[in-house]
Amino acid sequence: MEETISAIATAAGASGVGIIRLSGADAIEIADKIFDKPLIQAEDRKIIFGHVKNFSGEVVDEAIVLIMRAPKSYTKENVVEFQCHGGSVVLREVLKLTYEAGARPAERGEFTKRAFLNGRIDLTQAQAVLDVIQAKTEAALTVAQNQLAGKTSKEIREIRQAILNSVAHIEATIDFPEDDLDAVTLKEVDKNISAQIVKLNKFLENQTAGKILREGLETAIIGKPNVGKSSLLNFFAKTERAIVTDIPGTTRDSIEEFVNVGGIPLKIIDTAGIRNSSDAVEKIGIARAKDCAERAELILALLDASRQLDDEDEEIFKLLPNRNVIILLTKIDLPQVTTAAQIAKKIPSAQILEISLKSGAGTDKLLSAITERVGKIDFEMNFVRDEREANLLRRAVKHLREAQKTIQLNIGIDFVSIDLRGALECISELTGEAVSEDVINEIFSKFCIGK
Repeated sequence: MEETISAIATAAGASGVGIIRLSGADAIEIADKIFDKPLIQAEDRKIIFGHVKNFSGEVVDEAIVLIMRAPKSYTKENVVEFQCHGGSVVLREVLKLTYEAGARPAERGEFTKRAFLNGRIDLTQAQAVLDVIQAKTEAALTVAQNQLAGKTSKEIREIRQAILNSVAHIEATIDFPEDDLDAVTLKEVDKNISAQIVKLNKFLENQTAGKILREGLETAIIGKPNVGKSSLLNFFAKTERAIVTDIPGTTRDSIEEFVNVGGIPLKIIDTAGIRNSSDAVEKIGIARAKDCAERAELILALLDASRQLDDEDEEIFKLLPNRNVIILLTKIDLPQVTTAAQIAKKIPSAQILEISLKSGAGTDKLLSAITERVGKIDFEMNFVRDEREANLLRRAVKHLREAQKTIQLNIGIDFVSIDLRGALECISELTGEAVSEDVINEIFSKFCIGK
């Protein structure tokens, strides 16, 4: 029998309400030991007001308790929630009492892990729980909620069932061998395999978009000092996120901020101004700026239109070849000394936009350019969540193509079944029907404690 677990289920910090969650066969009995109202015979899903008491009979907090008996709960086990005041001290005291009464501390993601192990959700839905919590835009939330509701699971199950039908068809033919029956069966199986390959490839086509929605498009703002990098970050963040002054070298380290551009989350990184500097701290910041530019998926390179190009700008140009970059010619509200035509001669293939962060001129074109770079994303589509899922899908497609190759070579109908079963194993690992304990533990270790 699984031990009963307990954890704080709300975010750290002071708040109006804080929740302690217990799950397990003994959850109700444990909660009953520290509450001044009887809970063992309490009505299911009825809110009960009372007081949490320690084992000396002293009141620790007033609270309401909600009981959800198995299997009608998040984990399909007995679940009890104490809704207490949201102070960190009182929550820790109540949590400690649950341990003293017989519960043990929950591990990261253990409540959702139990929901998965008990068959309430599959692995794709379990991972969607984390995506819902971490969603950075409404669009990302929509995608996560669709996956949590089983939209992806439903399509994966349909693909699995279609392949399973072909396996059953083949094995029935093997039991009743006839040459003409073999040919008919293989023709139908080949057609079915092609249809499932198309569906699986649609998932893979959306891998990049899924990663962007979940993690944000890593976008580096680079340029020499005082070209408007911090002002651009503040424009995206719609707040004074970075200090803006006329003093060169104000930004000495990278500043990160998630922003929403047309439903697409951008992980914006404002970097130190790239220039020749003898300051040891600033030199570290400049090195980090160059590292950010190297790994960024999108670069916004800023050049000051009110100043002549110089050696520091040339250092910026060296970072741009063969990169996904938008060059921004800033401060166009001032008399222009450097023009877009001059920049185009140096980097002919670059997209160059003229903007003023002071007046707002050109900023609409910048937002449009970013969304165009990402491409149109249909937020109702199914998305591959991570490289693990993508790898399983690629392996499944490979097995299906091997099955088609076996059909074409006329090697034998039973060998087709072997390849199809290989594809089924990959799909079963994707949904969690056949996945190792190590993989499960790795997935749920990314969750917060209490979820």
